[in-house]
Amino acid sequence: MQLIDGKAISAQIKKEIAEEVTKIKAAGGKTPHLAAILVGHDGGSETYVANKVKSCEEVGFKSTLIRYENDVTEEELLQCVERLNQDADIDGFIVQLPLPKHISEQRIIEAIDYRKDVDGFHPINVGRMSIGLPCFVSATPAGILELLKRYEIPTQGKNCVVLGRSNIVGKPVANLMMQKGYPGDATVTVCHSRTPNIKEICQQADIIIAALGVPEFLTGDMVKDGVVVIDVGTTRVPSTETKSGFRLKGDVKFDEVSEKASYITPVPGGVGPMTIISLMRNTLLAGKKEIYK
Repeated sequence: MQLIDGKAISAQIKKEIAEEVTKIKAAGGKTPHLAAILVGHDGGSETYVANKVKSCEEVGFKSTLIRYENDVTEEELLQCVERLNQDADIDGFIVQLPLPKHISEQRIIEAIDYRKDVDGFHPINVGRMSIGLPCFVSATPAGILELLKRYEIPTQGKNCVVLGRSNIVGKPVANLMMQKGYPGDATVTVCHSRTPNIKEICQQADIIIAALGVPEFLTGDMVKDGVVVIDVGTTRVPSTETKSGFRLKGDVKFDEVSEKASYITPVPGGVGPMTIISLMRNTLLAGKKEIYK
């Protein structure tokens, strides 16, 4: 069993991006600039955004953080999005989800200029991705594919089971895994909460991408020997073993599944670090105007 080390791979990519930014600056080019809008004080969102800002510093990007309290109106948020759309210095920006219940996330996402949508959530980017055109691919699916590529894990003709059908991970990663090329060319099955025979389907899988958000859902008896397992789950569960009083649990029962797996991602330290570095890569592409001229 080989552990897929997302921390090490993301550090490698971070170095590659930083070197490219240094070259851009030396040639008198524009420093890539990422902005983030954060609403409220959700613990998970605060951590994610802080990590994104820190990563910007480490690779040499400019970053701007715009904060609002929970009582911000949808109109105020839409006005902020429009300002960022018009700001020529901002190459890409994100609106950290989830948003408060009184705000339509879809309306906010659709208001973002798709050429600055480095999260890859705008319908234009999603649509372009689904038919294999250049676009900003959302960060977690892009990170998963990068791990498969860097570990040279074969995907052609393999049975790939995706657990979960979210717009952020399940659907896009299923789409990417079936597209022509590498990583891709897999035979993809998507399972979700209404799938009756998940266990039997998983037992046939060569690659399992678990993105259900159900701690330790995938157990040892659900997988065959030699399976490749990508665990996207990050659920906070109470724990007496940590200072914070909780720990992150993946969707995979690691101790059981790792005994059968050929490759497996840990939680934390697997897919998580790749998500932020994929966002950095999208920002670099946006800064260089490589996808949308």
